[in-house]
Amino acid sequence: MRWILVFVLSASLGAQVATEANERYKSEEFRQNLAKGLDDPKRVERDKPDRLVAELNIQPGDVLADIGSGVGFMIPFFLEAVGPEGKLYAEDIQQDFLDKIEEKKEARGWSNVETVLGDERDPNLPAGALDLAFMLDAYHHFNYPEETLGHIRNAIKPGGRLVVVDFYRSRPHPRMSPERLAGHIRKDRDGFAAEIQGAGFELVRIFDQLPYQYALVFRRVD
Repeated sequence: MRWILVFVLSASLGAQVATEANERYKSEEFRQNLAKGLDDPKRVERDKPDRLVAELNIQPGDVLADIGSGVGFMIPFFLEAVGPEGKLYAEDIQQDFLDKIEEKKEARGWSNVETVLGDERDPNLPAGALDLAFMLDAYHHFNYPEETLGHIRNAIKPGGRLVVVDFYRSRPHPRMSPERLAGHIRKDRDGFAAEIQGAGFELVRIFDQLPYQYALVFRRVD
């Protein structure tokens, strides 16, 4: 019986848990169309990123990682917060998204932004480098959350923070049907909070970023 239990546990750890949420990202055409929406100027008014960054009390000189950065929507707001002495790692698992960030770096002179190509298990961030790791609408895409969170924790300084902003599964979304929410978002806020706390983080704050979107603020536990 013991070897059966080990087999079951190993299989569950290797299971992909966000298959439906990630299916369309396999298409280059989908990613290209998505990139246009991610960079839509109307998104600033709709998603209020400036208000979100203000809530996080980021300090000048901080080192941040934007995990699942996409085409870099949040980067200007983070750079304003950390100032010229700070640094931002823009991580994604899609090279075509990172290429668009590199174009912005050159055009806008973002000298303190470094793009990082991660993979489904490891964001490939430097160990002990981060004051804050941030994810906007990205955590529900994690196929291997326990393993990925372990790597993220390793990249955060002792006492550093992890911020997860994601969609409520149980609240209406203006651009997503209830059926798609149920298939796309595998757990609601409290389920994700418990999952992340189990990976070596302490939940220190919760607030609603938008009526259909929450923010969870964690501190690394040592």
